[in-house]
Amino acid sequence: MISIFRRLITTSLPPSMQPPNSCGSSQRLLALAQQLRLYKPPPSSWDDDSEEQRIEESAGKVVSQVGFAESNTPIAKDPEKFRPKRAAVLICLFEGDNGDLRVILTKRSSGLSSHSGEVSLPGGKTEEGDKDDGDTATREAKEEIGLDPSLVNIVTVLEPFLSKHLLRVVPVIGILKDKEAFKPAPNPAEVEAVFDAPLEMFIKDENRRADEREWLGNKYLIHFFDYETKNKKYMIWGLTAGILIRAASIVYQRPPPFVEQNPSHNVLRTVDKHSILP
Repeated sequence: MISIFRRLITTSLPPSMQPPNSCGSSQRLLALAQQLRLYKPPPSSWDDDSEEQRIEESAGKVVSQVGFAESNTPIAKDPEKFRPKRAAVLICLFEGDNGDLRVILTKRSSGLSSHSGEVSLPGGKTEEGDKDDGDTATREAKEEIGLDPSLVNIVTVLEPFLSKHLLRVVPVIGILKDKEAFKPAPNPAEVEAVFDAPLEMFIKDENRRADEREWLGNKYLIHFFDYETKNKKYMIWGLTAGILIRAASIVYQRPPPFVEQNPSHNVLRTVDKHSILP
């Protein structure tokens, strides 16, 4: 896995992801931005829906539980039944007062109909008019926590993840140009709290636990990270934890010291819009 992270290949970026002259940040963040602009995610089985061979090769396999990368979790694909809706989340990084690299997170409102009270990254479903995934992620971040898109320098996107509800989620990495200029203004209908956590935490074994689960006779792990800040405790798990494990592995160019244990199935033949994972 580490060879993928170190194989940085130049790639063209859409207009909203073209780098400005400066991140307005430290030399460390400037170097990180340059490193991440060169990152190219591994090919996804959904990159070309017209490739019948890929469709046939994917037949009979299923998507993983929350938090595993799409390229590692092929799913039974019937073009007439399964076209996952697209979403994007923002992995907004900045340098903390102690020099550590930190990521902005939210705790979802307890009044939401799905994933209420859970920790998540700012983001949401793609809407008509969004130019690209970076546009989706920054638009949603502004709506949810009041983060001005002009404060975020989008540097790269990671491979898509498939959520528990079979939503195709694209992680977008951005660097906060001026952390002092960002004054969190959470939308109470969506967000209960805004906080930040050290990114490196997600490739360490501290404060981590895992739950082994089984689906269709195959075992896999869901990772949980317990984090406390300003006398408040948060649990970061599932899709959000999986995305941050991947992001931290790429940023720090080393794999986590723990086993991720992705499932591998060859039994489910069809998936439709009503499918949901345990």
